[in-house]
Amino acid sequence: MAAAAPPQVQWMPPPQQGLPGCPPGLEYLTQVDQLLVNQQIELLEIMTGFETQNKYKVRNSLGQQVYFAAEDSNCCLRQYCGPSRPFGMQILDNNQREVIHLERPLRCSSWCCFCCLQTMEVQSPPGTVIGFVEQDCSLVYPWFSLKNADGETVLKIKGPLCPCKCCYDVEFQVLSADGTQEVGKISKKWSGLAKEYFTDADNFGVTFPMDLDVKMKAVMLAATFLIDFMFFEDNQNNRNN
Repeated sequence: MAAAAPPQVQWMPPPQQGLPGCPPGLEYLTQVDQLLVNQQIELLEIMTGFETQNKYKVRNSLGQQVYFAAEDSNCCLRQYCGPSRPFGMQILDNNQREVIHLERPLRCSSWCCFCCLQTMEVQSPPGTVIGFVEQDCSLVYPWFSLKNADGETVLKIKGPLCPCKCCYDVEFQVLSADGTQEVGKISKKWSGLAKEYFTDADNFGVTFPMDLDVKMKAVMLAATFLIDFMFFEDNQNNRNN
């Protein structure tokens, strides 16, 4: 009996190109108010514990693939720095064109090192900065500022008191710049005991207003990757939890 053919990737249909004020490749984001981010399971990492480069599929609410994201990092730093490692990340569209580039520098992962909090630079197209994700100084709840290219805070993110919950979804609220109104959220989806215990492959849901500036939608997507590395990447911690 012949083996079944692997399922074909269903990509989101290309939107209208050349929208005013929209970087090339971000036109997809004008048509969505929700993204699903699925980290791919790496068999080498499961079998050996050798930390590999993360890869993610980014889909819309219909399950159509919008982007593919791939980490670019140093092998030695992945093993020695773990989730705190510096990296670049390429985000590709369905033409294998890099439309978003992320840069995360090496920073101390300790909550008490307020002088070197976590940050991520967002570029689109690569080489053109459109925003930043910056961890705020906070002793209790995790807080982040989502900033535009001029460094002005457009949105805030407030995380839960205990981000690493077992058997539950974990939600990070996306708030207005003054922190008074919820406008979206980033949710880490519980994937089941086996997957959570044996892998660090995570699933996220990202929601935002349909009319939000596409550049800030891209910054929210970047914040999802930073949150994954900061709170959910270490599968040894998953086992301990």
